[in-house]
Formats: sequence, C-alpha cells, structure tokens
Amino acid sequence: MQAELIKYLSGFVTEARLKRFEEVLASRTKHIAIGLENIYQPHNASAVLRSCDCFGIQDVHIVENENKYTYNPDVSLGSEKWLTLNRYNDDTHTLDNCIDALKAKGYAIAVTSLHKDNYTIEEVPLHNKLALFFGTEMRGATKELESKADMYVKIPMLGFTESFNISVAAAISMYALSSRLRKENIAWQLSEQDKEILRLQWLRNTIPKVDLLEKDFLQKQK
Repeated sequence: MQAELIKYLSGFVTEARLKRFEEVLASRTKHIAIGLENIYQPHNASAVLRSCDCFGIQDVHIVENENKYTYNPDVSLGSEKWLTLNRYNDDTHTLDNCIDALKAKGYAIAVTSLHKDNYTIEEVPLHNKLALFFGTEMRGATKELESKADMYVKIPMLGFTESFNISVAAAISMYALSSRLRKENIAWQLSEQDKEILRLQWLRNTIPKVDLLEKDFLQKQK
C-alpha cells in the first residue's frame, strides 16, 4: 500500500523534484545521528537543523527536559521538513527514554565535552552507529547525560576562547564525521525501507493539501 501511495502522490510533483529526492536519498545517512539536550536559543536550534540537512544526517534526537525546542524558520530555511525529528518531552525520564531508544537501535553515545578527554572529532570510531550529543548553550551537557556516554568528544582549539558556539561546534563536527564516513569502508547508506519511508514523508511535506489526495487515494482502493 505504501509503495502504491508513493506512486500516486508522485504524480503531483515535478520530475525535477522527484529526481532531487533520489539524489538526496543517495547521500543521506542514519549511521550518524545528532542529539540535542535542552537547547533553548531558536537561532542555534535552527542552525543545527540546517547543518544536518546540508551534511546528509537524517535523524535528530531532541531532549526537552528543561527547555522547549523551537526553531526560527528564517534560519532553518525549511530544513526541518526534510529531517526526522525525534522529540522527548513527555515525562521525567525523558533523557533515559532517548538514550534507551538509541541504544536499542545500536548507537554508541558520544557526548561533546570541554573537560573530559577521550577522542577528538577526527578520532571518534565510526564503524558502529554513532549518536553525537550537544548540551545546552551555557552549561554544555548535564552530568546525567555525561554519565550515559560511551565516549567523550572535543574539537581541538588553538585560541584563548574556551569553546565554540553550539551551532558552529555542531557544523564542524558534522562536516568532520560525514567526510570521514564517506571515505571509509562502512555501509552508511540508507536501507531501501528507510528510503521509501522518506520518499513518502517528503512528498507529504511538498504537496499542498496532501491529506485530501490521500483520502481520495484510499477511497479508490476500496
């Protein structure tokens, strides 16, 4: 049924847009995921989403224990509609739920930290799936998040300033990791099932009044 729905909805999109979908899907990965803990500045939240899209990283996991995650459309430029945003904000075990969900899918948890030595961004192991977490703007990762890390990561810096802005740190990290990933002998590409799920998601986000078209499609299947 899903394949037939995709074929039906594809008739309402230009060939150029469908071709672009396939080009982007060929470069997308779930091998690396980005985790965000209590990010509260819309500019930073939006810039991280934009970088995820630009570097081909599909999944973003958003923990909202303390701060509601909001983005600025003037900065994100619609990137959020091409990504899979997983939000955890429903109870007091929000962070646990996020980490448990990632580990159940085989992700190692890496947390960016200024003060804990483990790996630089150029050294992080990539042969297994990796979820890279960034903490809040002022404090960085909470001690609770740090306690759940399988490894710590930092970006080497040469100046007097102690840290990058979070959106800059995320962009640098994604560039470094995605570049390395594509050079190594790792099966980082999306599965055919994941591609199909995203085709449908992207069609739904592209076509005006798509709910009416889907309703018409389902009626025709009866």
